Amino acid sequence: QVQLVESGGGLVQAGGSLRLSCAASGRTFSSYGMGWCWFRQAPGKERESVAAISWSGATTYYADYVKGRFTISRDNAKNTVYLQMNSLKPEETAVYYCAATRSGSSTPYSSEYGYWGQGTQVTVSS
Repeated sequence: QVQLVESGGGLVQAGGSLRLSCAASGRTFSSYGMGWCWFRQAPGKERESVAAISWSGATTYYADYVKGRFTISRDNAKNTVYLQMNSLKPEETAVYYCAATRSGSSTPYSSEYGYWGQGTQVTVSS
């Protein structure tokens, strides 16, 4: 059984920063070869991709609305992926989810991801 557990969410003022972490565990799980993506879903809105990283870390994807402010990274030895979020905006208040795909790619499409975390709440106050 594979578990992805997000942490690092919380309340922050507009313009502030947060660093999300997603740790994977499971007897048969290894992050080597896995692609990762962060998604978010605000109340009443559809889930959207935020950032993704390939298995090697060589390829990344960023949604236009976070480019230059968010950075995704990974530590395969720790089975952990991170999302550094800077200059946060109130409209980015959402539940943030991490997901993993055995394809190893940095695809932003949720249908490609077979493993999901339970989400962590990020609230940005104005």
